[in-house]
Amino acid sequence: MSIAIVTGSAGLIGSEASRHFAKSGLTVVGIDNDMRREFFGDEASTSWQRGQLEAELGDSYIHLDADIRDQGAMDELFAKHGNDIKLIIHTAAQPSHDWAARDPHKDFTVNANGTLNLLECTRQHCKDAVFIFTSTNKVYGDTPNRLPLIEKELRWEIDPSHEFDNGIPESMSIDSCMHSLFGASKVAADILVQEYGKYFDMKTAAFRGGCLTGPNHSGTQLHGFLAYLMKCTMTETPYKVFGYKGKQVRDNIHSYDLIQAFDHFYRDPRKGEVYNIGGSRFSHCSMLEAIQMCEEISGKKLSYTYEDDNRMGDHIWYVSDVSKFQGHYPNWKLTKDVKTILTEIYQFNTERWQESVV
Repeated sequence: MSIAIVTGSAGLIGSEASRHFAKSGLTVVGIDNDMRREFFGDEASTSWQRGQLEAELGDSYIHLDADIRDQGAMDELFAKHGNDIKLIIHTAAQPSHDWAARDPHKDFTVNANGTLNLLECTRQHCKDAVFIFTSTNKVYGDTPNRLPLIEKELRWEIDPSHEFDNGIPESMSIDSCMHSLFGASKVAADILVQEYGKYFDMKTAAFRGGCLTGPNHSGTQLHGFLAYLMKCTMTETPYKVFGYKGKQVRDNIHSYDLIQAFDHFYRDPRKGEVYNIGGSRFSHCSMLEAIQMCEEISGKKLSYTYEDDNRMGDHIWYVSDVSKFQGHYPNWKLTKDVKTILTEIYQFNTERWQESVV
């Protein structure tokens, strides 16, 4: 029996990974203790997704309600399955830079210590397994804000003569900038993933994601930009825009496209790699543009207010340059742009979100 361990298995990326690799013939051991509910409240709970996974995947999915910070529990799990473990997809995290400042110890132990536990268990019990880590573009801190930006009617845009016009590459420095505490804890994890690959000769990769999104996202104010924006539009919940005149730009990658990238890496792994991964120029938008699309798709007007103070360390313009990954895996393609993603979020969640209002 070939095993895939997926941490954060009931979350957006974890659930997509669990479904994909279970249907590919692996038995998925999903680790998720619904800590997202602790971070962001009941609306962000992933328990509904866990139930769907267990119902859909049957014996191909084994759920473990455990904490990745629990070194003993992780070691017991990896020792039990040993070399049957072929793949580890590590998506579990404290994902909000706002929340991290409230409890830096918990943020760091989840993001950094938890990652170290999983890497060391992999090294000790299944060294030949492929280890994929969902890192973040926040490892670059606020360095992207130093790029030459031009203000337009609905967005900020990079000067088209700049070398990063196609997006931000992995060569951007992560030094001498403000990351937020969340960014710092993810930097630690990111570097550990690279180091285990290079120092211990393991098949590891850190995927530095832009905005990861899709219809299975349990979006909330502090995390899950597109899903929460559509939810507020559909349920007529007031929304708050923070800073940059609402013209801040993000690229958005659908969970399906990200998991396809993971699959390519799993089938032809490399060692100690790092990739910027996101919607790139194919799928990106500003906050104001996203609001317009949500209103158009839902047929409702979003009630939102504007606060001039931006979130500390937040990016004004961030678009991923995915050419490195595409160079290594030329058969991988992005398939879902922002409007397609928002339409899916709307269609998939209409009944569930209407019920939450009643």
